[in-house]
Amino acid sequence: MIPATATAITPRPAPAPPPADPLWRAAQALETGFLSELLRLSDPGAPGGGFGGGAGEAQFRSFLFEAQAERMVAAGGIGLAQRLYAAMAGDGR
Repeated sequence: MIPATATAITPRPAPAPPPADPLWRAAQALETGFLSELLRLSDPGAPGGGFGGGAGEAQFRSFLFEAQAERMVAAGGIGLAQRLYAAMAGDGR
């Protein structure tokens, strides 16, 4: 019998490039767009009944998804910006 041992693998966070780097800002913008689109596609829509926001809610919903995606990226995102930055920088980071 092989004893079961649990080992925690903690990923090492990649060092973030300087915020003034235009490639880094572009990578973050791409991740924001990607996450915003994912949020839009996963939206179940307005709730049924009389508690929906009407036409205004439908028109401004995209702004909500964009703001949520921006906050997600600012909090570290899903790691897509780091990979995009490394690919655009071409230095194999």
